[in-house]
Amino acid sequence: MISNQILQNTIEGLKAIARVDFCVMDTDGKEAASTAANMSGCGPETAEFAKSPADSQEIKGFQYFKIFDEQQLEYILVAAGTGEDVYMVGKMAAFQIQNLLVAYKERFDKDNFIKNLLLDNLLLIDIYSRAKKLHIQTDVKRVVMIVETANNRDNNVLETMRTYFGSNSKDFVTAVDENNVIVVKDLSDGDGRKEIEKAAGAMENFLIREGMTGIRVAYGTVVKEIKEVSHSYKEAKMAMDVGKIFFDDRNIIAYSELGIGRLIYQLPIPLCKMFIKEIFDGKSPDDFDEETLTTINKFFENSLNVSETSRQLFIHRNTLVYRLDKLQKNTGLDLRVFEDAITFRIALMVVKYMNYMENLEY
Repeated sequence: MISNQILQNTIEGLKAIARVDFCVMDTDGKEAASTAANMSGCGPETAEFAKSPADSQEIKGFQYFKIFDEQQLEYILVAAGTGEDVYMVGKMAAFQIQNLLVAYKERFDKDNFIKNLLLDNLLLIDIYSRAKKLHIQTDVKRVVMIVETANNRDNNVLETMRTYFGSNSKDFVTAVDENNVIVVKDLSDGDGRKEIEKAAGAMENFLIREGMTGIRVAYGTVVKEIKEVSHSYKEAKMAMDVGKIFFDDRNIIAYSELGIGRLIYQLPIPLCKMFIKEIFDGKSPDDFDEETLTTINKFFENSLNVSETSRQLFIHRNTLVYRLDKLQKNTGLDLRVFEDAITFRIALMVVKYMNYMENLEY
């Protein structure tokens, strides 16, 4: 069933064209949408008309029309006025609303199919049979993108995104929870990561113009069969979660960019705590002062290059060496040695993951 707001917009548009007032009521005579306040009193006549065998009827200066959804009476359209012209306009308006019911039902069916596809709720044979029935291509390239904003619980982000893509788009826009919007994007044969990044950036810019904040977009890998769409969704979901931990400065993140972060994300917390205890002997990188943490991060950014790191920190090379020696004394790890640097880098990521999960519980 279409929303009352859609019905209201439709009959207001029809009134602007035909200059005839309309009222849409349910079969019990309750108003769903109206362009004139004085038509709300047609409820009793509407209820009686709904029980009659007639498809249209003139009653007390109003024209009444039945609107069916697959032979099931769904609405009664009331047009103000009498005469042949009002009758014709009313018939056309009823036909338009009936077509809307069909269109929205088809979209609802496709939306349900895509949701179940994403959540792995369909058998393989059902995927292809339902896709064929809904006229959805099964062998085109697609990628799943997840869009999250700070406004998700306050604004209708889903409808905003559907407006962005339009009704004629081959892309599917849906949601399986209230936290984010899912886009199953149709790709051309030549489309790759560059085109996906461009599409993600365009969505982000559109949402910013619509007043959205805290926008993050994550996407999975490209799949070539409709049965694999759920894999891309799972990857996009992980990219969204892992991106918040290890790439919090980026608004757009791909699953392929997660690197070791996606491995750490799947580690149990007790194992992480054991690892940190072994590396730092009961201490934590959180205990390091700001100067030490800045030095460590800059050293990693410059691929363990002492000269470049000291230049960017505006300190003497010997000062940097002193700080690294001091860190080695406290932790037993020499960041100038590749193996120790890798261990330390992973430990920092593990601590970041643990802190994020701890805050999530609160």
